[in-house]
Amino acid sequence: MLFVPNLLWTKRKPENYDAFAANENRVLLVFERVGEVIVTGAALVFSDFNLRLPVTAFSVWLFASLVLMILYEIYWIRYFRSRRTMRDFYRGLLGIPVAGATLPVFAFALLAVYGGNPVLLGGALILGVGHIGIHFAHAKEARKADEE
Repeated sequence: MLFVPNLLWTKRKPENYDAFAANENRVLLVFERVGEVIVTGAALVFSDFNLRLPVTAFSVWLFASLVLMILYEIYWIRYFRSRRTMRDFYRGLLGIPVAGATLPVFAFALLAVYGGNPVLLGGALILGVGHIGIHFAHAKEARKADEE
């Protein structure tokens, strides 16, 4: 659910995306990359994220994570069906700002809570600082460019 849309995106980037990427804050970029490594590694190495039976009230964390990932897929479908502008890429979804960056980070954080996994939670927090920070800055630049 996470990697396929991102792989498709590499061939369908918004117009002028590379110009925005050239201005990325290097500190946020380090946070993003470190967070990506930790989150990906934790998701692959640990097995505490599977559905546990019987389903309990605590399972709401897993289901909430799944709902966020479904919203993430809806975000991508909407983006790929759009004109693929910077404005399309940074649109919110259901009141969630910069949905393409925010939804997966929060989904991983909820998954970490469900799995009781501090490594994944720490990775999600680090990723969130970098990934969401970078994309909020890009969204701000895109709005400014639209106003000019």
